[in-house]
This record gives sequence, C-alpha cells and structure tokens, in this order.
Amino acid sequence: MTQTDSKTGFLDRNYFLLRRLHSLTGIMPIGVFLISHLLTNASIVWGRFDSREAAYGHAGAAVFQKEVNFIHSLPFLLLIEIFGLWLPIAFHAALGVVYAMSGKPNNQRYAYQDNWRYTLQRISGYVGIAFIFYHLATLRWGWTFLIPGGTQWSAEFAGSTLAQVMQGGPDGVTFKGLVVALFYFVGVSLLVFHFANGLWTSAITWGLTISAKAQKRWGVACLGVGASLMALAWAAIFGFMVLDVKSAKDAEAKILKGPLPVLEKAADAGGSSDLARTAK
Repeated sequence: MTQTDSKTGFLDRNYFLLRRLHSLTGIMPIGVFLISHLLTNASIVWGRFDSREAAYGHAGAAVFQKEVNFIHSLPFLLLIEIFGLWLPIAFHAALGVVYAMSGKPNNQRYAYQDNWRYTLQRISGYVGIAFIFYHLATLRWGWTFLIPGGTQWSAEFAGSTLAQVMQGGPDGVTFKGLVVALFYFVGVSLLVFHFANGLWTSAITWGLTISAKAQKRWGVACLGVGASLMALAWAAIFGFMVLDVKSAKDAEAKILKGPLPVLEKAADAGGSSDLARTAK
C-alpha cells in the first residue's frame, strides 16, 4: 500500500463497490418490499371489489386482513425482516447520509444532479428515514405515546386498528389524526419519489443508460412506475381514512374465528340463498 493509499479513506477506496451496493439495496430488497407493501395496504380499497370476500361484511378489510395473516405466517419471519429488510435499509440509509453529507454529488459526470431532482432525492431520503422510524416505532414496536388516542396496532385486527391510528381514534377523524395522515401522505409520497428517481439514477450507475436518449426513455418508464406506486399509496391512505372501524372489526373477528361455512358464505353473498335457508 502506498503512502497515498494509506491516506485515502475507506469510502474513497471502495467508492465503486459501495455505490453499486447502495444502488442495488435500494432496488432489491428495499424497492421490492415497497411495492409489495403498497399493494398490500391498497388492498383495503381494491379488496372491496373481491366478491369472494363479501360474506365477511367488508371485503376490503377482509382481503387486507388475509394479506397480513399470510405475511405473519411466513416461516422465519423475524430473520427475513432483519437480514432481508432492516439491515439493508440501515446500510442504504447510512451510506446515503454519508454521501449526501460528503458534498460529492459527482456533478462532472452526471449533470442531472445539479437540478431539482438531486435536491429532492436528498430531502426525500432524510424525510423517508424519519417516516420509516415513526412507522416502525408506532406499529411494530408499540410506541403508542406517538399515536393520537394511543391505539395499539394489532396484527389480528390489522385494518381497524391501523384506521384508528390514522384517524386519531375509534370515533372518527380527529385533528391529530389528520396530522398523522398528512405525515403519512408526505412520507410515503417522498419514499415513492425516492425509489422511482433512484431507479433512474441506478441505470446510470450500472452503465445501462449511457446516452441522453436512453436516459430519457428510461426516465419515462420510471415516471410510470412512480405514478403507479403513488396511486397505490394515496389509495391506501384514503382507504384507511374513510374506513368504518366497526365494519372492519366485525370482518376481522369473523376471520379470526376461522373460515366461514360454505352455506353461510352463499347466504351472506346473496348467492344460493334458497339452498342456505333450506339447510337451516
């Protein structure tokens, strides 16, 4: 090792590798988790159109609850969360903060980083870290003192308790609930932007989009991804803000008791009701 190398910091010596690991973790597993998480949360809205769950009274709440149940039934879930999610997030966030604070945006190579997207990428990263911490602290770690009304989120009553968290209590939307919902809106929106914009820059980092035309075409694709995820995020927030807590809780209680009998499903859904009455 030369004298020059010894004076070079670890980050500078491994800049090429760390940049690519930072880019990769932002897509896989963090980005993949973001997509699946938004799809699951948005099921509170799109699940309403699932006629197979109508027997539970609130199809959206039923679909969402079953999605949550599936996730919690995965083997080695805690290990998956630690090594497949939390550690990658910690690595990505820590390295992102270091690069943002180092003041080395690499402007000479990527002129785009002089514009508003580079600035918003940094801001969205900082806000995203704060939002993820709040999200985990309140829903995962049970820090109810940060939740208006002190609602404890429950995996068995996932939709109804999450609605109470965002609405500010069990009796409808409160002012404090609106503040929480606004924080969710800003936090999730910025995370979606951070991911979509990160997809665009990662293609440059990996040398996949060299020309300006290629970057423009990929930019359109990333815009489509971002718009789709933003729609899911906003739908989920809206769905929980207007969710009837009692109806959702009734549906969750039915699921907790076990699968509904086939005849009861038919009667509640309005199909084969004559057969159900005959059986009774």
